[in-house]
Amino acid sequence: MSTLIEQFRQSSPLFGGNAPFIEDLYERYLQDPNSVPDNWREYFRTFQEQLATGQDVAHGPIRESFIRLAKQAGFGSKPISVTMDQAAAEKQATVLRIINAYRTRGHQVAQLDPLALRDRPLISDLEPTFHGLTEADMDTVFNTGSLQLDPQMKLRDILDAIRTIYTGTIGSEYMHITKTEEKRWIQKRLEGTRAHLNLSVDEKKELLQHLVAAEGLEKYLHTKYVGQKR
Repeated sequence: MSTLIEQFRQSSPLFGGNAPFIEDLYERYLQDPNSVPDNWREYFRTFQEQLATGQDVAHGPIRESFIRLAKQAGFGSKPISVTMDQAAAEKQATVLRIINAYRTRGHQVAQLDPLALRDRPLISDLEPTFHGLTEADMDTVFNTGSLQLDPQMKLRDILDAIRTIYTGTIGSEYMHITKTEEKRWIQKRLEGTRAHLNLSVDEKKELLQHLVAAEGLEKYLHTKYVGQKR
């Protein structure tokens, strides 16, 4: 996919800063070609054929076609509420970047210290202002991309959701995984529940038993094999 996305980056100034949006659209195409509009599906299919045969792709027609496509409604399976002119497209890409920032670095500020003995670090790229987003953008509706929530949400609600999911009491570090389907599996269960597990009393007891057993085994190994790697 990286080769195809690089073609996009080099093909049009419109997409130079909007790679996350196109990458998300292309990932959706790879998972289900019918989940993207006909015009995008045809472009992705054509690019794949040309890349497979080693043919050169003329950038002029690509640039004009993508600009025309970006100004049309219906990028996804549902209409996007943001007007897709160049400024709005850049805002949309910015929202996808901040979602990705929380997925990548949110665990660094997660609430994992119940006694609050350590100050949590300040991660600048988790702040909306770092990405050029202001209070004026908070009530604008954006496409949420691959976020496993509603397909469109206000920026305010997107930020509330990703903060709850990625900076709460669960530290999630998985973006190093290279297989998209594996990442999506984690995201579906983490984001789809907003990092809240609805476990029954019996399930909680079973988890506690496993934790106690693991802790007991570790203590035994530490005593039995002092100084050895475990």
